[in-house]
Amino acid sequence: MPDLSRTLIGLGLLLVLVGAVLALVGRLHLPLGRLPGDITWRGRSTTVSFPLATSVLVSVLLSLILWLVNRFR
Repeated sequence: MPDLSRTLIGLGLLLVLVGAVLALVGRLHLPLGRLPGDITWRGRSTTVSFPLATSVLVSVLLSLILWLVNRFR
């Protein structure tokens, strides 16, 4: 059981960290989701968004961060 409790505590801390980062990004007014290359279609009563450029940017940033963590570990 100690392994399960450590895993749950780690996941909880990770969720808190992700929430804090999202709150910070929201306050910085970054144009995530509105970059050139992001596709948005607005109909009469629906809106469909395909954030392609944002997805590529986030993927590159996460890959760089994980590469740095692995490099210095």
